[in-house]
Amino acid sequence: MSVEVDLLLQEAKESIEAAQNYRSELQQRLHGLNQARKQVRGSSGQAREVLRRHFTELQAAATRLLTERLSALLAEVDTIEADSVKPLDDCQSLIEHGVGQADELLREGEAALRCGLGEKEDKLGSFTKKAMHIQLDSLPEVPALVDVPSVSAQLDDSLLGLLRDRVSRHGSVSSHPPVQIEELQERPGSILVRWCKVDEDFAAADYRLQYRRSGSGGSQYEDAYIGRDSEFLVLHLDPHTDYLFRVCARGEGRTEWSPWSIPQTGYTTLAPHEWCPGTEGYILSSRRNIAMRNDSSQSRCPVLYSKAPTYFCGQTLTFKISAAGQMDRRDSLGVCVDSQKGAESLQRDQAVCISTNGAVFVNGKEMTNQLPAITVGSAVTFDMEVVNLFPISNNNLSEGGNFKLRVTIGSGNREVVFDWLVDQAVDCLYFGCSFVHSGWKVLVF
Repeated sequence: MSVEVDLLLQEAKESIEAAQNYRSELQQRLHGLNQARKQVRGSSGQAREVLRRHFTELQAAATRLLTERLSALLAEVDTIEADSVKPLDDCQSLIEHGVGQADELLREGEAALRCGLGEKEDKLGSFTKKAMHIQLDSLPEVPALVDVPSVSAQLDDSLLGLLRDRVSRHGSVSSHPPVQIEELQERPGSILVRWCKVDEDFAAADYRLQYRRSGSGGSQYEDAYIGRDSEFLVLHLDPHTDYLFRVCARGEGRTEWSPWSIPQTGYTTLAPHEWCPGTEGYILSSRRNIAMRNDSSQSRCPVLYSKAPTYFCGQTLTFKISAAGQMDRRDSLGVCVDSQKGAESLQRDQAVCISTNGAVFVNGKEMTNQLPAITVGSAVTFDMEVVNLFPISNNNLSEGGNFKLRVTIGSGNREVVFDWLVDQAVDCLYFGCSFVHSGWKVLVF
């Protein structure tokens, strides 16, 4: 009987645990459902507010433009009227003056005819002289109606049709953005953001990526990238800090941007790559990720190492050249197991590097394959992965190594791939550079 009870108790405990897990899963799904509803409600409210604000501003702008145009046309009518009426008014004044003179002459003539014989000769002589002075045969010219303006307004009735057509196609409402963030991949002091189209009918000409710190009320989104690529490495990020990323797109032949994607949160736990301060012949930027060679002494070519071994296998290490000096075959950009003090180049044992002339060195030996020469704008990448870990033995050590890494160095549109044997197991590596001549400037990320 006790065995049966124990079995029943065990089954009851398992059922209770299963019920608890089931309830927990349902609660999580309920939370996700509430988040989805909140997103639908919130985005719909924002869309309504954007539409109302835009069309209110559009109506005000259209009313203002129409009012300004009406005022300009009325001003043109006023100007034409004023310019045209003035000569007519002047002509009228001249005619009215002539009518007055004629009336006065008529009165004097009639008075001269009615006067006595003693005064008639004098008054008739005075009347005749005055009549000759007035020039009764000279009349002012009055313009014909066809020669004076007849003001009219010409209005294009097609404007309303064009406006109706444009307004009917102005704006759109979409339930999903045409592009979404696909992946956030942490890198040292940075995050690689990848995005993709989710609307196959949308022809994207450009993408726009923005980011900001998460949880900062006053923090505004800022542009990180605008271009045709579908991924971008956002640099200068603080480790263990959440950042929000969003992306939108612009269609072919369009000027406006699409709606933003759903913001995604990302962070990096990896410390940023930094050059080691205090190395002779080099000036570092404030973030210590940019180094400039400022000492042209050819007697010594010091190696500038990283502050710590922050490069891990599986990552991509990039050197970006923003300024170039004179090339020298002893120059080097690369990765090494340790930071040997006093070394003048990475063309040595336990290091792989590329020279500015494109030559590739593995443990101090030059390879047959060569990459393009390094110039301003060049980006040199190093990718490594563990191939095989040999058993540690004296025989293996004497053969040149017990740890094999597959190395890919890329420069320009070319790359070389080879296996690199090191004499100890390593999980992190230093990077470094050396330049004989001044003027070289390199960013690492």
